[in-house]
Amino acid sequence: MFILKFLSKLVKVLRAGPSPKQIAGGFMLGMFLGMMPGVNLYWLSICLVILFLNVNISAAMLGWMVFSLCSFLLDQLFHDIGFVLLVNIEWLREFWTKLYNLPVFPLSKYNNTVVLGSLVISFLIAIPVFFLAKFGIIQYREKLDPKVQNFKLLKIVKGSKVYTVYERIRNLGE
Repeated sequence: MFILKFLSKLVKVLRAGPSPKQIAGGFMLGMFLGMMPGVNLYWLSICLVILFLNVNISAAMLGWMVFSLCSFLLDQLFHDIGFVLLVNIEWLREFWTKLYNLPVFPLSKYNNTVVLGSLVISFLIAIPVFFLAKFGIIQYREKLDPKVQNFKLLKIVKGSKVYTVYERIRNLGE
């Protein structure tokens, strides 16, 4: 039931919810959550940013789910990039050592190659993900949504008694 409710809210958001910037911002921040392996200081910081900024939380959850699936495919790339940054670049070693000796910073788990690599990749693709999501939302609202609303199957479902009962029950819970 949770998934249906989530999808229902997401469709409402895509159709006429907040501005495309808010939705795209939420999706982009969700991308950071999804790319990050496990819970660490970065992950918790991004959760706080999502809560305090005016972004769409449903879009953040969608971004988290989508990029969590993608991150499994990219783990080797994350490891390779993190390994290069942590081990192969000599002049960064002193920097990593100083960070590790700070009081709270080791909780970020940056010394894990996959964590560091995923963070670097996330920052590199954040702006393109934001603009692609914004473009997709605008295109959906302008071109695809009017066509979806005219689907005969959708009109049949919305006209059924089961749907009206569902709407009444849903409106009671709100």
